[in-house]
Amino acid sequence: MPRCLALVALLAAIVPGAPSAARDAGADGRFDERESRHFLLREDVAIDQHTGPHGSNQFERDVLRTLEVGYAALDDALGLRPPRRIEVEVYDPAIFDAQFAALLPFPAAGFYGGTIRVRGDVAVTPRLESTLHHELLHAALDAAAPSLAVPAWLNEGLAEWFAARVDGRPAFGRAHRAMLQRAAAQGALLPIDAISQPTLTRLAPADAPVAYLEATALVDEIDRRGGERALRTLLEHYLRTGDLDRALERAIRLDVRGLEAATAASLGL
Repeated sequence: MPRCLALVALLAAIVPGAPSAARDAGADGRFDERESRHFLLREDVAIDQHTGPHGSNQFERDVLRTLEVGYAALDDALGLRPPRRIEVEVYDPAIFDAQFAALLPFPAAGFYGGTIRVRGDVAVTPRLESTLHHELLHAALDAAAPSLAVPAWLNEGLAEWFAARVDGRPAFGRAHRAMLQRAAAQGALLPIDAISQPTLTRLAPADAPVAYLEATALVDEIDRRGGERALRTLLEHYLRTGDLDRALERAIRLDVRGLEAATAASLGL
């Protein structure tokens, strides 16, 4: 479960938005809307039939609480404060799969493309919380530097790190280390150039899990060397200048190639 960062203030910031003219009894492709201080939520999940006539109201409030906790953590951990309200759409699983599964190169619980879109549930589960926080990091980077093509390893690695940080768990643990070591033994690791494109969607589906693990390991190495202060310094200079090598050098005295080598050494590869 996520840590409750400044929870009292966050709860006070959440104000119910006006519901749609006709609230549906289940998923029908029409969104109900609710707002909080920093988010506009649209949801279409078949909740009421599972949890009673007021289930959708509670679900929407819980989603917005989760998002507001993430928003506070963005500033606390990384110094990111998106200036405009972020739009979030939570879909019934069947509708999400029907609408997006064929468009995504590998199975995904959510994605960001100007709007956060996630595969919902009948309650805010730990998995849904993690997905919302992961996609929130993408939205925050886009808001901070919309014209900057952030390398996928940094974008995805930070998103994985951030979701874990809000959840109060390690982003890169023993199991992840063992999986990367096995991938290395099988010759399945990807060079950093392959995960430095703006997106991982061009990778083969079989390569995606390793790519995400490598991205997380790289960001974890930055955190291990300099903590959150190093990550904040990195983002401050990179988002302002667009020069990733110089931003990394300022944060941890390594450029991108040096970070790649240091991460490999830490993993014993």
